Amino acid sequence: MLSSFLLIVLVVLVPTTTAFASTPEYVGSKQCASCHENEMKDWQGSHHDLAMAEATEDTVLGDFDDVEFTAHGVTSRFFRKDGKFFVRTDGPDGTLQDYPIRYTFGWYPLQQYLIEFPRGHFQSLGLAWDSRPAEQDGQRWFHLYPNEEGMDHTDPLHWTSREQTWNYQCAECHSTNLQKNYDLASDSYKTSWNEINVACEACHGPGSAHLAWAEQAETVSETAETVKNKGLVVDLADSDGGQWVIDEKTGEPRRTTPRLQHTKIELCARCHSRRGQIWQDYTFGKPLLDTHRLALLDERLYFPDGQIKDEVYVYGSFIQSKMYMAGVTCSDCHEPHSLKLRAEGNAICARCHLPSRYDTPVHHHHEQDTPGAACTSCHMPERPYMVNDYRADHSMRVPRPDLTLSIDSPNACNACHTDQTPQWAQAAVSEWYPDSDYRGKHFGYALHAARTDDPNVGISLLAVAEDKTQPGIARATALDHLAERPRGEYLPAISKLLQDDDPLVRSAAVRFLEQTDVRTQVDQGWLMLEDPVRTVRLDAISLLAPLTRQRLPEKYRTQLEERIEEYKTAQLVNAERPEANLNLGVLAANLGQPVEAEAAYNRALRLDPSFTPAYINLADLYRQTGRDADGEQVLRQGITATPQNPDLYFSLGLLQVRSEQLDGAIDSLSQAAELAPEQTHYLYVYALALDKAGKHEKTIQTLQTVLDREPAHRDAAITLANIHLQRSDEDSARKVLDEIKQQLPQDPQIQAFEQQLSNPTGRPQ
Repeated sequence: MLSSFLLIVLVVLVPTTTAFASTPEYVGSKQCASCHENEMKDWQGSHHDLAMAEATEDTVLGDFDDVEFTAHGVTSRFFRKDGKFFVRTDGPDGTLQDYPIRYTFGWYPLQQYLIEFPRGHFQSLGLAWDSRPAEQDGQRWFHLYPNEEGMDHTDPLHWTSREQTWNYQCAECHSTNLQKNYDLASDSYKTSWNEINVACEACHGPGSAHLAWAEQAETVSETAETVKNKGLVVDLADSDGGQWVIDEKTGEPRRTTPRLQHTKIELCARCHSRRGQIWQDYTFGKPLLDTHRLALLDERLYFPDGQIKDEVYVYGSFIQSKMYMAGVTCSDCHEPHSLKLRAEGNAICARCHLPSRYDTPVHHHHEQDTPGAACTSCHMPERPYMVNDYRADHSMRVPRPDLTLSIDSPNACNACHTDQTPQWAQAAVSEWYPDSDYRGKHFGYALHAARTDDPNVGISLLAVAEDKTQPGIARATALDHLAERPRGEYLPAISKLLQDDDPLVRSAAVRFLEQTDVRTQVDQGWLMLEDPVRTVRLDAISLLAPLTRQRLPEKYRTQLEERIEEYKTAQLVNAERPEANLNLGVLAANLGQPVEAEAAYNRALRLDPSFTPAYINLADLYRQTGRDADGEQVLRQGITATPQNPDLYFSLGLLQVRSEQLDGAIDSLSQAAELAPEQTHYLYVYALALDKAGKHEKTIQTLQTVLDREPAHRDAAITLANIHLQRSDEDSARKVLDEIKQQLPQDPQIQAFEQQLSNPTGRPQ
């Protein structure tokens, strides 16, 4: 029998009786120390304790003894003056300036530094200190973006840019009760906190009620259960009494009581996830998706099978794991105050998994006590982020070299055996585990097919979305891909998925409805306005907001308008971001408020003159209001600001086609296609412009290039075949048709065109 885990009681303290203040208040970690001495000792010196600090001799780890470091052609100097720490480096205009260091940020394996700019903006310096020991290549300055070519003060990743503003990007997760206090009119912050670091109340919530209870308690030996029964706390712990044991029949770990809630995990996920904040007031104990939107398995962030690619901060990986589905929580492995593992090496896994079964060469096929014998080497491989910060993949998966061969995801075997091929790794794994269940089926196949534009991927994506044994984050991702290729026959499944238990899936199902007609949106989406989770509601509001321009019964109009106010409030949480103002502009346009939409788009451009979507949306707004000349001016301004952006050239080309500026349109669309060769749609529209201008030979060549790049591009094939027919070249038309039929054998438009081709009287003239 496995020894029981310590019962971790994580509570959020809220007042519910008239004996205490009606609104909980933050009291500070010093108030906690007198009763919770052991927890305080564990916390002190932890990464949470050291998350942020005033820059002092005790907190600054970097070498400021007049040392220089050169990166991206800029030589920076770190020095002291008048007892303060300074760096001389390139500022927002590219010139060298002296900047005082105000705060340290983080501790190990690197430490960053914050510099105060005008209007309360704090910027995170792009040069960081490697705090590892010298023998591990530490104790040195380094640049966080060493491989960014041509990086200078105009780069969006430069330390002075909006992307590196601490108040928005980092602050919420490094201090306690952080209040951003941003003012859009002046683009300024008055950011405040109760404690500069991640202290007790950052996780447990404001403690005034608990403190009042403790001062009045009849005896300090009252149990947590007694406190809970008094109505003074919300329990975020393993209060169901569940423990991990080894099943006598299977030899596998199981929980004595199935876990029914994930509140504690979602509390950690507030910071340990790739997410965006959607609500200012965080309510401890509420679902994560009530205040934050979780990033799905985006191609930039994850490999097709869900392995980590970019920095995703654990949670999005962990919820893919069998551990999560079985009921494992963060504190089963990590002590929540010191943040240390509860055991070292393979011993941490041995708390649940029998060493005699797993910590043996019979299982791992490596020499004992070597790196290959470590559980994490195979099941939690690490990737470096921020240059030297190695993070483990918490999806805790079995190595799958077969997926490397089929969908190009990495595998743990070749991460160590870099001199070997995936075929070699697959042969070894197959020999070791000939009867393994970990073969074949995986949601990664469908996601990879979607990423590579497989025209027949729809059924596979729908199968993943409907499969409740798959992780919710993968199912929601599959639905988003499905929405890119919608078909009417998917709607019955979407209707069911709108009622799914997982809010990630419900949200994605609502987003799918954007591809349907208004009647379907109303019939299927209206009830989602009252979904218990805010993320789902916001997607439903975005979907249904245009209906305010329709005649609605007063009851429904009031309901929708109330929800629209919720949507506006959610966007204003990130009012300093151009994306939020873009969303408000889209909302205003959908509500039939062009003046408000124009103002929102212009605010986005004021915040970031390189923000392409705002130029495009503003130009489109002008199109809708008969102001194409103003739209052309806006697009040209955007091209001046971001001359290498293909989307702006494409939008300008479309505008020029509408205004019969064909020569200009051809030039613009050619630029768009050249700058974005992966966007076959741009090349296709360029071909249409060529055809309209009577440049038929060039049109044929361009359409053939489209089909060479994307053989399943139906519209390009039909257009090319029609051009051949118009030139009385039936053989070439039939060849094009035969090739596209191989790609899309069941496509109704291809079938209709084939009937036209077989019936000379029905052909287009």
